[in-house]
Amino acid sequence: MKLKTIKDLKSLKGKKVIVRVDFNVPLDAKGNVRNDKRIRFALPTLKYLLAKGADQLILMTHVGRPKDCEKELMTGKIAERLGKLLKMKVAKVNDWGEGGLPKAKIVMLENLRFNAGEKSKNADEKAAFGKQLASLADVYVNEAFSNSHRKHASMVAVPKLISGYAGFGVGQEAEQIGKALVKPKRPVVAVIAGLKADKLNAIYHMMKIADTVCVGGALAYALRKVQGVNIGATKMDEEGMAEMADLVKEVSKSKKVLLPVDAVVAEKLDVKAKAKVVPLEKIGAGWMALDIGPKTIKLYTDVIKKAKTILWFGPLGVFEFAPFAKGTKAIGQAIAATKGLKIAGGGDTATAIEKYKLEKKFTLVSTGGGASLEMIEGKELPGLSILKK
Repeated sequence: MKLKTIKDLKSLKGKKVIVRVDFNVPLDAKGNVRNDKRIRFALPTLKYLLAKGADQLILMTHVGRPKDCEKELMTGKIAERLGKLLKMKVAKVNDWGEGGLPKAKIVMLENLRFNAGEKSKNADEKAAFGKQLASLADVYVNEAFSNSHRKHASMVAVPKLISGYAGFGVGQEAEQIGKALVKPKRPVVAVIAGLKADKLNAIYHMMKIADTVCVGGALAYALRKVQGVNIGATKMDEEGMAEMADLVKEVSKSKKVLLPVDAVVAEKLDVKAKAKVVPLEKIGAGWMALDIGPKTIKLYTDVIKKAKTILWFGPLGVFEFAPFAKGTKAIGQAIAATKGLKIAGGGDTATAIEKYKLEKKFTLVSTGGGASLEMIEGKELPGLSILKK
């Protein structure tokens, strides 16, 4: 998919640009920013737009999942942090511009999700909020890849009314994931892990593209159970597996899909739990598989070492706890050591990559787990399709 990007803009002199950013950053109880990684990610796009002569940048983002207009989810502190990073004042408005905007070069709007129109299922309400936002500017820029799979007002209603373009981050993520899905260099290996059965959609689609799909997490053990292997007390998404019975059958019998042969097990999920390695068929009653074992690590890494294109979505075990972290660390290091295209997606995967200091060795660590996962499921993202050339 070829997108219109901000590089297609010749000049923005005298123009107001409304930018949909993803500043959904972790905040403390007082609304202070605890991690500004997502804010820093948008800086190249914001600086480029200013350099192109933009008269004003109007930034909009959601923060959390507010039930009301909670003070700790307001964007004031985020505006302050951005101002420090850019070394210039960022003005904050407490509504969405109804009373006019201040003359500052950069303006931060209030949390979009404080307005029911942002996520509304009512088309008229969503369109009305989109019209209000679009009226503030001449040009729209999407620099929120992580929200591009959502049909929210700020993602789809605004660029219907004013010219829309992709920011640098969005353009890069769409391009790199596209490379992995369209005529990729082979062998192609996908590593997909998690609890929820909905990841079966991604596994099934990757079975058509990848040479091998390595599955981890509770989903892998659930598929082993379908094959007749006892998995003890290992947690699984029983309802999801039942709803997706046809996909379960296809995936569990595919020769392209690799599943664990051993596991690190414990009687409870605890950092101090007594853990042991057992062949998968010997998981005892009351014991849970919480990480892949050494034989599975070797099985997966042997495949990964030969890959020219790798997509990784989801930790292989409960890596937050030391007894169950070896699988995720080993697979992450194996992927990082290859020389091909390496793409990772999802918040937990990104956290693991950061924990093991592997970020610089990946082609792309996607900012959006849900959005990138939908791309590898073969779906079009509404926030991107509206920006097509």
